Amino acid sequence: MIFILTGNGKGKTTSAVGMGVRASGAGKTVLMVQFLKDGSSSENKAVAKIKNFKTKAFGRKGFAPYDKKDSVLVQKGLDFLRKEIRNFQMVILDEINVVLDKGIVGISEIMPILEKYGKVKDLVLTGRNAPAVILKRADLITEFREVRHYFKKGIKARKGIEY
Repeated sequence: MIFILTGNGKGKTTSAVGMGVRASGAGKTVLMVQFLKDGSSSENKAVAKIKNFKTKAFGRKGFAPYDKKDSVLVQKGLDFLRKEIRNFQMVILDEINVVLDKGIVGISEIMPILEKYGKVKDLVLTGRNAPAVILKRADLITEFREVRHYFKKGIKARKGIEY
């Protein structure tokens, strides 16, 4: 099954982590590969305590603008994924939709992963602006829609809530 968690609302990564926790609780092995993130978010600390839930981040501190450093890190993440995917029953590709949307890598880099493993693995793809070709391939799509966010009041990201 391929699960897409997309949209401009908050909670895509949190939802994916929740799916991973549930899968690990059922005895499944879980891998979360994070793109465009440095691995320092609080969810990484929490899931590190779960024996069969592995995380690996391929990003740098901070977000946009994206540059060549991000491209190199994303390629390292994809190389890691291709080597490791066979060892896990659920694989979460956190922020992969953003990677595709920003053109950091092309869809041609991701489609072989979906085609080769999509029938035998549970793949969870997160991030805003999931491309149409990915959406067509998905078995489940959840779109997170922002209705209101306190960022617009000037409240900054809070540890344990946004990171």
